[in-house]
Parts: sequence; C-alpha cells; structure tokens
Amino acid sequence: MISYIGIGSNQAQPIEQAKQAMTALSNIKDTQLLMCSSLYRSAPMGPQDQPDYINAVAKLETTLSALELLDALQVIEQEQGRERKALRWGPRTLDLDILLYADQVIENERLTVPHYGMKEREFVLYPLFEIAPTLKMPNGTSLIEILKHCDKNGLTAITG
Repeated sequence: MISYIGIGSNQAQPIEQAKQAMTALSNIKDTQLLMCSSLYRSAPMGPQDQPDYINAVAKLETTLSALELLDALQVIEQEQGRERKALRWGPRTLDLDILLYADQVIENERLTVPHYGMKEREFVLYPLFEIAPTLKMPNGTSLIEILKHCDKNGLTAITG
C-alpha cells in the first residue's frame, strides 16, 4: 500500500525533528520510505503565540494495515518527545499524520483517512504536490484541482 504521511514540528529544533522523523519512517518494519518532500515553513494553524512550523510529506510503501502504521507513527512521535495535550493545534515536537492510505476511505475512532483537514492545509497540499503531482484523492478529485482553491498563506520552502 502507498501511504502519504504529513510531518510537522515547531518545538525542540523543528528542522532536526522533521529530519529525524524521516529517518525513523525509513525504519518502520515492513515499510519502505520512497520519497520525502522538501521542508517548508508555515505559520501555526491554531494559537498564534507559538513558533512557525516546519512541515514535509513522506511517501511510504507498506504492508502494514492503516492502524498498524498509525501505531508505528505514534511510537516515533513519543520517541521524539511528543506529549499529547488538551490544547488543539498547540506547539509540538512532532506530529505525524496519515494523509492517504492507498485509495482507501477509513473512518473509525482512531483514524480518518483521507486526513480530515488536508484539503484546506497549504502545509500539506504543497509538499504533497511536490512528490505526487498527478495524485488523485479516493473520490477521484485531482490534487492539482484542490490546489487551485488553496492559498499558500506565506508557506515557504526551506533550502539547504
């Protein structure tokens, strides 16, 4: 199964957090890291009194189920100091989200795929487009069509 993973961090050296996450993704059992986007800097989505985020998207091939993959991602988050708090969209060392899992639509108490907010999030869509420009959503809508309705909101690629 091909899966796309959103990566985000704005605490504890976020560029390094994102790079460490990419390495950790390549070490998930029964999973191969196929590609990673560039790193991008974005304004925080929630409370504005927090640092900018560093974001990227990774493309994986896995034989894990979606929930097994979610478990593996949550282990990586914990290993990199993630603390789950009540504050939604607050600062975090690492956030790993399953954006897409093949062409499946999944809705259960632990996981919603496609990721519920990805169609409005420039920090997901533009890095995703970088590595999968011809991608179609499970409903058949092309990524390029979705991007036509998504402003960059100051999103910038990080070089070097």
